Amino acid sequence: MGVSSVSTVTATSPISFQDATELGYERARQTLRGISRIEVIGERANIDKGQIKDYEVELKIIFSLE
Repeated sequence: MGVSSVSTVTATSPISFQDATELGYERARQTLRGISRIEVIGERANIDKGQIKDYEVELKIIFSLE
């Protein structure tokens, strides 16, 4: 039987929600071991002067505890 933990990460990209998701996952991989899945729990776009400035995602990072 395994035990998992969840960490919440917010990542931002000027390109897309997909890019923000990938950036968030790559950053989480630098410090968390045993990541088994990620869940996008929120998406937002920040607006500046009527234009989308950047895309932001909130991620749940699920990983196994050693």
